[in-house]
Amino acid sequence: MKLRALFFPLALLALTSSLFAQRPAGSFGGGPTIKGTIKGEVFDETTGDPVEFATIVLLSAAGDRQINGTITEMDGSFKITDVPSGKYQLKLSFIGYTEKVLEDVETTPQKPDLDLERIMLRADAIALDAVEVTGEASLVENRIDKLVYNADKDATNQGGDASDVLRKVPLLSVDLEGNVSLRGSSNLQILVNGRPSSIFAASVADALKSIPSDQIKSVEVITSPSARYDGEGSGGIINIITKKKEAQGFTGTVNSSIGTRQNSGGLNLNALLGRFGLNGGLNGRWSWPRDSEIKFNRIDLDNGSPIRQLTQDGVNESTYLGVNGNLGAFYDFNAYNSLNLSGRYNSRRRGGEGITNGNINNFGTADPIDFSRFNDGFSSGGGFDATLDYRKTFPNQKDKELIFAFQISGQESNTENLVDQSGDLPIYQRDIINENEGLNLEYTGQVDYVHPFSKKVKMETGIKAVLRRIDSDYFTQVKETDEAPFVEDARLTDLFLYDQDVYAGYLSFNLNLGDNWGLVAGTRYEVTEIGGEFRSENPSFKNNYQNLLPSIILNRKLSQFSSLKASYNERIQRPSLFFINPFTAISDPNTLTIGNPDLQPERVRQYEVAYNTYIKGVVLNGAVYFRQTNDLIEQFLQLSDDGIASTTTYLNIGSSDTYGANVFTSFTVWKKLNLRASFNYGRYNGTGFAGGQQLTRSANVISGNMGGSFKFSDKIRLDLFSFFRNRNQSLQGATASFSIISVGANWTVSERTTLGIRVIEPWNENKDFISELSGPTFSQLSSFSIPFRSFGLNVSHKFGQIDFKAQNRRSRVKNDDQKSGGDGGDF
Repeated sequence: MKLRALFFPLALLALTSSLFAQRPAGSFGGGPTIKGTIKGEVFDETTGDPVEFATIVLLSAAGDRQINGTITEMDGSFKITDVPSGKYQLKLSFIGYTEKVLEDVETTPQKPDLDLERIMLRADAIALDAVEVTGEASLVENRIDKLVYNADKDATNQGGDASDVLRKVPLLSVDLEGNVSLRGSSNLQILVNGRPSSIFAASVADALKSIPSDQIKSVEVITSPSARYDGEGSGGIINIITKKKEAQGFTGTVNSSIGTRQNSGGLNLNALLGRFGLNGGLNGRWSWPRDSEIKFNRIDLDNGSPIRQLTQDGVNESTYLGVNGNLGAFYDFNAYNSLNLSGRYNSRRRGGEGITNGNINNFGTADPIDFSRFNDGFSSGGGFDATLDYRKTFPNQKDKELIFAFQISGQESNTENLVDQSGDLPIYQRDIINENEGLNLEYTGQVDYVHPFSKKVKMETGIKAVLRRIDSDYFTQVKETDEAPFVEDARLTDLFLYDQDVYAGYLSFNLNLGDNWGLVAGTRYEVTEIGGEFRSENPSFKNNYQNLLPSIILNRKLSQFSSLKASYNERIQRPSLFFINPFTAISDPNTLTIGNPDLQPERVRQYEVAYNTYIKGVVLNGAVYFRQTNDLIEQFLQLSDDGIASTTTYLNIGSSDTYGANVFTSFTVWKKLNLRASFNYGRYNGTGFAGGQQLTRSANVISGNMGGSFKFSDKIRLDLFSFFRNRNQSLQGATASFSIISVGANWTVSERTTLGIRVIEPWNENKDFISELSGPTFSQLSSFSIPFRSFGLNVSHKFGQIDFKAQNRRSRVKNDDQKSGGDGGDF
């Protein structure tokens, strides 16, 4: 009530002062004032293409007051209404173009409507944040600091989730489980609308599955983050931009997808009344139950000779349900002060049950052992992000801004495993109940300031604090025989409390060096304070460290549509909850997994040279890179003392060097067929020491995708997509490779309604996934097979105002500082 009581007087005061400030001189008294319109069209001076979403500002004749404003439509047109007769200036601007001011813009009572017709904007000689390739590059844009994939222009994205979308982004690879990698590195930070989210801390895979593909507008891939980004995300940063369309009045979209494997539905609403906007949505995704066939084979070795073989096989049925909601509001007090509030909620449930049969062959040294196991597993989680931003810009000082931001986010999770066993050994008579409840809270505050000293020099600086509070409460109960009661296992029962505080400051400069050179250079200083304790142990532990992280990007413009970029940056990768959680997950007592609270951050140096051009309708982008990682975090498997079970944990296992190259191209044939392809190659060279073993490994990391779209007419479009990634590499082996083919078609029934069809793997009913690990004492091969072919129908319908205008209201909070788990593991 206090906030509402304060808000409305402030809003009324701002509105009243704005109305008086915006009235042109001479409009008080002296008879009626005639209001009219000012319209026109904005085009690229070089290409002749319309410039959409350019900012149009109507100023007083002296240029010292903002009267009104708008943005251009997709065809470059704009219209400013309710313009009192008088003299004005008109300012036009857009990222990548030189600002243009039209003086002596005048309307009179006799001619209140003014048509400025075609207005041409000239591309900047060098623009550090500009789109370097324009025109036909509508699906993929290449910019100096990022690559942008416009997901909403691809029909094959309908009916899927965020992991399906990321597979189509050049440079990225996503396997079946949702593990995301960039140029072979999974040390990434994933943002949503420029903001961090604690939902990625426990499981990237589950978080991606909770975001419907229909809600994703674009994906940004940042390979060389500047100093303003957090030091985390050593492999790069992925920013998922969701759809946020706003128009005067009330609007909405309802969409649904029904398929043979998975289904989705959603409702999104928007309201924009003058300077106040409100938007929200609720979307869900669920799968039909499906069976997966699992096979496992491990051979134990003694001096290279087999001494034991463990085999397991079975069938597991799984289901999934995910819900994602968002709510946002903003208010522009005037042209220079705005408030933005946004929130996001997600919830997910995953269940599975099945029977596994196994055998231990001792190669004649002892009798063979048979066992059987029934698993009933369940995991659930929910989380939220709430962000408040205040943004202030300054009159007549382009690009100068001051932003205060605060965010609170939380994620809770629950994992339950019930194991019912029978077999020839006492350990296979045990029944097990294994549970983990987790809570992760993050509090973030930051201040960012941008100051342009001149048209050629711009400074960015800021400070930030992130406070993380993590609880992991876990217990295990064991029943030795069917007649015995369940008894708590003290070794696998505890409460783990973990605090991580990060304090940072950064300073960066954007420099235009002549007509063809651009430079972004800066540094970031971070202090990390870690503390933790177990309920069962004393004393507590602490760890503090500091990092100075420089970055530099040098860009050379070779021509209007060609540029060459070189960059260097240093990053760190703090382990997230997925890696540090000491909970021992027991769904299979023969293969255990446990986190490591003692992990140190990875430290990374990366060098990159990139070239992009646009020649006669062909977009071409290529890059070569070298990445050096110290204190490398990788999983490590070793046999337990009983000689049967294996335990996988995470270690700072050593170091790695990776070098490689990537290329992307896109072109249009016959004005109807657009083709694109991306290829990534990397060479992984790792060395390390763990478990008394010296580890070395070199391997190729290859991925790529191809796609295209064909427009039969303005209303019917066909899209085709294929993706391949060979096995992810580590010092102990490689995980399964992954490939997929999908076909989609869209039919625009009307301006409001769209129908679509989506087919995945039309020629393969099932897919097999094989992983291999090895060491001096073991050789392990595991595989699983799942039904994969699917068909789906999609429908989307808009209601309310159709004339949407995109608004750029992203938060400045970006907690891109943790190495996130990505294999569907639980917190």
